[in-house]
Formats: sequence, C-alpha cells, structure tokens
Amino acid sequence: MADLRKPALTGRAQERLALERLLDTVRGGRSGVLVIRGEAGVGKTALLRYCASRATGCHVVQIAGVQSELELPFAALQQLCVPMIGQAATLPEPQQHALAVAFGSAAGPAPDRLVLGLGVLGLLAESAAERPLVCLIDDAQWLDEASSQILAFVGRRLLAESVLLLCAIREPADEWLLADLPDITIEGLSDADARALLAATIPGKLDEQVRDRLISETRGNPLALLELPTRMSRAELAGGFAVHSTTRRFDGLDEQLEDHYMRRIQALPAQTQQLMLVAAADPTGDAALLWRAAQTLGIPSEAMAPAVAARLFEVGSRVQFRHPLVRSAAYAAATSEQRRAAHMALAAATDPETDRERRVWHLAAAATCPDEEVACELERTAEKAQVRGGLPAAAAFLHRAVALTADPAQRTERALAAAHASLHAGSFDAALSVLATAEAHAADDLQRARVNLLRGQVDRAASSGREAPAALLRSAERLETLDIGLARETYLDAWGAAHVADSAAQPGGRLLDVSAAARSAPPAQHDPQPGDLLLDGLAALVIEGHGSAAPTLRRAVDAFLRDELSADQWLHWGVLVSIAALALWDSDSWAKVSARHAEHARASGALAPLVGALNMHRVTVIRHGDLEAAALLGMEEDIVKEVTGTRRASYGALFLAAYRGRPAESAPLFAAIVSDATARGEGLGSLMAHWATAVLHNGLGHYKEALVAAEKAVDDHDGPFTALVLPELVESAVRSGAAATADEALEQLASSTVAAADWGAGTLAQCRAMLGEGVVAEARYAEAIERLGRTRLRLDLARAQLLYGEWLRREGRRVDARTQLRSAHAMFVEMGTDGFAERARRELLATGEKIRKRQADIPNELTPQEEYIARLARDGHTNNEIGAQLFISDRTVEWHLRKVFDKLEITSRKDLRNALPIGGHTPASQLLQT
Repeated sequence: MADLRKPALTGRAQERLALERLLDTVRGGRSGVLVIRGEAGVGKTALLRYCASRATGCHVVQIAGVQSELELPFAALQQLCVPMIGQAATLPEPQQHALAVAFGSAAGPAPDRLVLGLGVLGLLAESAAERPLVCLIDDAQWLDEASSQILAFVGRRLLAESVLLLCAIREPADEWLLADLPDITIEGLSDADARALLAATIPGKLDEQVRDRLISETRGNPLALLELPTRMSRAELAGGFAVHSTTRRFDGLDEQLEDHYMRRIQALPAQTQQLMLVAAADPTGDAALLWRAAQTLGIPSEAMAPAVAARLFEVGSRVQFRHPLVRSAAYAAATSEQRRAAHMALAAATDPETDRERRVWHLAAAATCPDEEVACELERTAEKAQVRGGLPAAAAFLHRAVALTADPAQRTERALAAAHASLHAGSFDAALSVLATAEAHAADDLQRARVNLLRGQVDRAASSGREAPAALLRSAERLETLDIGLARETYLDAWGAAHVADSAAQPGGRLLDVSAAARSAPPAQHDPQPGDLLLDGLAALVIEGHGSAAPTLRRAVDAFLRDELSADQWLHWGVLVSIAALALWDSDSWAKVSARHAEHARASGALAPLVGALNMHRVTVIRHGDLEAAALLGMEEDIVKEVTGTRRASYGALFLAAYRGRPAESAPLFAAIVSDATARGEGLGSLMAHWATAVLHNGLGHYKEALVAAEKAVDDHDGPFTALVLPELVESAVRSGAAATADEALEQLASSTVAAADWGAGTLAQCRAMLGEGVVAEARYAEAIERLGRTRLRLDLARAQLLYGEWLRREGRRVDARTQLRSAHAMFVEMGTDGFAERARRELLATGEKIRKRQADIPNELTPQEEYIARLARDGHTNNEIGAQLFISDRTVEWHLRKVFDKLEITSRKDLRNALPIGGHTPASQLLQT
C-alpha cells in the first residue's frame, strides 16, 4: 500500500524546504514547532508524510485527531505519548502521577494542567535524548480541547530538546486552537502546477476549457484535482459535453470530497463497509480492538481486502484511513441502525476496567431511545471523566446523559448539572443550550428559578459587565420564597458582579442597589455559615460603613481561614474573602486568604479561578515589596492564561509597572485596561487603572497628574477599593496645594479605618501627619513608621519613611532627614521601585548627601526569562526544579543558563551570587512553592 502514502507535493518546493530546515534544526539539538493550516485536501497530510519520509535518524510518532473524540479529554495526547511512555519513569513523581491519572492508569484528583503539561514536555525531552523526536499531528482541529491546550503549552516551551512538533489543522478552525505557535497557511496550487498535476494523472484527452474550469472551481486544491475528475465521464473530460455537479463552485469542498468518498465506499461489499464503519467509530486506531469488535459482528478479516484494493483503508499494527475524510465518509455512509450496532460492538470489545469512560461513551452512542440505565452510568462516569480531564469532560458526559433521560424532572436536574459544568469549564454556548432544555422541562418554580440563576451566572462569566448584576439580583429575589440558602448565595454572586461593574451596571444593578436588597433579604435559616457572614458583612460595608460591617467581616474571614469551607466554595468566593480582608485593613489576613485561594485553585486544577487568585495574590506580594516574586507569579499567571485561553487584564501587571516607575511601560497598559473596562462595562477596571496611575505619578513626583488620576479612581467606584486609593489622593492633594480635597479624603479615610489593625492605623497616621504641623505631625509620622513596621508591607513602610524624611528636610533638620531618606532609598533600590528610589535620591541630594544616581543593573542585559532563571539558580534550585516552576524542560533551563553565563561573563552557578546579589527580603523563588 505504498502508493497510498505517496505525497502529492507538486508545487510545494518552498514548504518542503521549510520542513527540511526544521529537520536539520532538530538534528542539530534545537527544537522546531510549526502549524500547517489550510482547507481540506490542500496537501497538509502529504507534507506530514513527506516530513516522515525525510526524518532519517529520528524517532517519528504520528497521530491524527478524530471528530468523535472531541469530547474525550486527553484522548489525542494519550495516543501521542504511548510510544514513549516508558520514559516517564525518569520524570519527577508529580509529573509521572499527572500523566498516569490523565491517561487512566492511576486514580487521583484531576491532574494540574500545568504539571501535566510539564510532564508531557519532559516526556518528549527524555525521548529526544536518545535520538531526535518528530511528532506529526494531523487533523488537529479534531483534537480534544484538553489535548490541544497541553500541546499548545508544550509547543510554546520547546527550545533545546531536539523535538519537532508539526501539526496540520484544517481552516477555518477555532481562533484559540494552537494560537500563537509559528504557522504557515497552505494555499491551492498555482495554475501551472495544477495543469501539470492534471496532465500527469488523467489519461487520454483533457479539454483545455474543462481543465481550466476544474482548476478555477477547485482553486488549485490538489486532492480535489486528483479525486473529482474520476467522477466525470470521458465525454465530460474530452469536451464538457455533459452537465455534472462538479461544475459548481467548491465553497463546501470538504463536503463534496466526503460525498465522493461515500459513493466509493458504498460500492464496496457490505461487510467491508461494516468493517470500515467500526474503524471509523473507534477513534483510538487500536487494531486489536477493531478485530474484537469485528468478531462480535461476524466480520471476517478478508473483508479488509476490497478497501485495501480501493486504496481507502487498511489495518496493520494500527488502523489507517487514506484520508480523514474517508473516515468521516465511512461513518456518514452508514444508517443510524448500523452505527448503533458498531458502537455496541465496540462497547462490548472495550475493557470496562481500563477504559470505562470510552465504553460508556460507546453505549450511549448505541442507545436508540432514552435509557435510564445508560444515563445513570454516564452521570456516574462523569465524575471519573472530570478526574481525568476536568470539567469539560464531565460536561460532555452530562450533556449526553440529558439526551438519554426521559423523566422531565430528572432531565431538568441533569441539564442543570450539565450547564453548571459547562459554565465552569468556560463553554458558555453549551451551557446556554442545555439550559434551554432545562427550562423546557422544568417541573416546578425552583427548577425554573435555578435555570434563571445559571443563565445569569453564564452571562456574568461571559461578559462580567453591566448586565450581570441586575440579572443575578432578580434571580436572588425569585429564590427567596423557594430556597433561602440558594437565594443568599445568589445575592453574594450578585454583589460580586456589582462590585466589578458598579457605575457601569444597568439601572438597579449598582453596588448600592444590590447591597440594599441583600440587607433586606431573609436571614439564614440556620446558624450563619461563612458565606452568610460574608454576604451580611459586605452588604453592611456598603450600606452602613466600615464600623458597622467590621465585626461580621472579621468573623467571615476567620471562618474561611479556619478551613470551614469546601474547595469549591473557596474557588467561588475566594476573591470576595480577599476583599473582606482588605476592607478590614488586615494585611496579614489578606496575604493568607489570597495565598490560600491560589493554593485551592492549584490543587483542584481549576485554572480559570487560578487566574483571579494569582492576580489578587500578586498584588499582595507587590505591597510586600517583593517585585521579583511578583514578576515570577506573573509568569505563572501568563502560563495559566495560555492554557485556558483566558483574555483578562492583569491588575498585578498594572501595579507592578506602576511601582517600578516606568511611564513608557505603564502608559499603554493603563490606557488599554481603561478602554477594555469601558467596553466591557467594568467600573473596577477603570478604578484599578486610575489608582495605578496615581501610584506611578506620586512615585515620580508628578503630583498634579497623580491628583487627577486619584480623583478619577475615587469617583469611578463605590466599593471597598475606594478607601485604599485615599492615601494616594491625600498625598497628591497635599503636594498640589489642594487642601480642601486632602481634608475631605482624610475624613473618608478615618471612617474606613475605624478599629483597623496596624496597616489601617499606620496609613491613617501617615495621612494625618501630612496635614499636620510641628510636634503633632512628627508624632504621627513616628506612629505610622512604627505601625507599618509591624506589618509585611515593606513598600508602605518605605513610603512612610520617605514622607517623613521629606518633611524633616523641609523643617530644616537635614541630619535627621538623611536617616529616614537613606533607609527609604535603600529599600526602594532593593525592591526595584525605580520611581520612588529616584524621588528619595533627589531628596537626599537636597540634604547635602552625596549619592550616585542608580546605574542600570547588569541583569538588565538579560531577557526577563533569563533573569528569572538566573535568580532561581542563584537561590540554589536545580535545573529540574527551575523547569518545574517555570514550566520548561531542564534542557531549556541549561540552554538559558549558558547564555546567562556568557552575558554576565561568569563560569558557574556560584558566581551568580555576586552577579545577582540577594536583597534583604525572602528569595522570590520561595513564593512559587505555595
């Protein structure tokens, strides 16, 4: 069957040359990644086969996506990794376990996608250590989502592993699929190449006008040029004397080719068609499984011969179709009864112990009508599917269970469960679709109310803007007479949505509106749970102020920190608990809550909540003055966004840029966040951007600009974050001569820090000192430094010392001023807050101190990733540990370190301590061990 694999590569010289160069790169010890895009039949598969034929001296692994596998998590990844799974023993145990759970050979919680991605990366690297590895993936548009995410993750991190990852994907495909990887788009052949191809493949006379029409209508698609003329009579080819369907424009080219293959398949013997159908229904390509199923159906092995003779299909060590469209045609050519029989035979041939999910999937496909037994099994198996593939896998099984459920009430319950899983998996369209089913079969008011609630939650997750708060509030009000507990949870959801939208929310959905409604809602029917306390405290915060809300918020935060809630509740409300801690001005609880939230998200493999958790925790770390660690957390956040496809602005990145004091870097970021927040109806985004702008300009000494930004931030939002902006407003107003504005801001700050801990009390003392005079002002500065010194907020402490030093200098006490300013300057330099450091340096110069302007650091010669890796190596981490933390292979770590050594002109790791001295704070690498 060699001719079946012969590549039709007419006119593909440029693409062949690109593949040859990639192979040379891989043989030279570097990695290569390429995505080949194009329509069906344009020659993508032929290029993959060409690459395989030229990969001498390499280990070649080939797989293809299968349409029926789209909803089975890690199916494609498992096919890719099976030939090299023996190398897994060399990987760290967490990566081994993640691979084992994902591939169903071990039990355990859902594998962390990041750890799993690193495990696959390590597996490829270890396999390539023996000889270069070439991974060829055809029909990537049919890879399951989980496999696509991991492969994209791996593709972005291949560098020095002697691995070539080559993917062919049909266009158009989902925008996110393998996005941002190097790619080329394959077009149809040129007219000259197309004429040469037709001349070489069509015997006898080919009319020139017919030839030109074929080329035009196929747009030079090689497969169409090879296959479609076989459907034309000699008379048509000779002069176009008969009207044929191929004369229409091929906008649906793949459908026409599938139709062509279907007719060829239908001409085969019945048992041959049946064998091809069973093979098409099984996406694994497992020849042994195929023959077991064939035996169940009474299909002899001789049935394969006609398909081989027709060059459509063959079975060797693996099942192989000539083209993916042949597979889909073999499935489409069968009747529904024949398909059900094939799936039933495959279910019988599948081991229920080792591959329970696939067996149940086949049983579901074989069901002829609602089947409660199969639906129950799908529901039960959804839990195991979630362990392996996360919520998208569970959602797929639950959706199928809905279709097989007859009882209306039970069908609604399963539809609600499917919608909930789809919501958290990020499949919003699927969630809304199954919610329509739930709504149509809802048996009572409670089910209908739950449908409305989920619809509101989907709308919030999809847009998180102006419409969600009012919709969730309406759902909460409807639920009051049906389920008070669920109603109160919905009020909390509405509060969170209103906090994000606030001024941009639709009428009735502002934070004040939602808080008032929540205050009027029926109380909990039992002892208040942490969620109840959180709702009551947040509502009271907006309606009555900090003093009234503080006791309830304190109880809520303490309850969460005592681990009285499930991981799911942490994921759902973790950000709101951080907001409660911020409202209390409790920096220790804020740090603990944000770290715990991230910990639960990592442990649960819940990557979407992890983005928000990292964002909040990153801001905490910035206030601790550890900008190096915040940058590393930002790398993790970016990685999670890559894996999930999340497109969300990072407030952590915003404040990191602001405190670093780099206007050129900050201004475009700030403007983009304001624009995006306005478009999405997120008042909180505008507040954050204006707040960060105020921080930036206060650091640079641009007080009028800082005042404008701080006033905008306070005016943009009515939530708890407004109080945190007030210190920036007081400082900029005092320095700009806006005394009335400063007095008003101080009064608001005082009301928000009633009975606050050291952070709030110290901040209030600092702001009062700026408005005070003489011994009163000095006492306030001393109090601020003492109180902030008892916290971990090193940035706040340094700023208090800077303000005190500036005041002392203006009082003519230069010697005293130098003590404070030296300390502040040293801390700012160590933390990398360049704007504030330069402000402190100018003040020191004004006292008569001689101090050099900070020179550019040697690390600035390094790329960001090189600097991060160098600092981790400096802190004593091995290549394997660095790779695990930054999600790259240890060989890539070594490659980066060689470049670092060259740039820093050093020869070993021990020299890094001199080249990159450690500051007085905790090494940043420890933060990633959370």
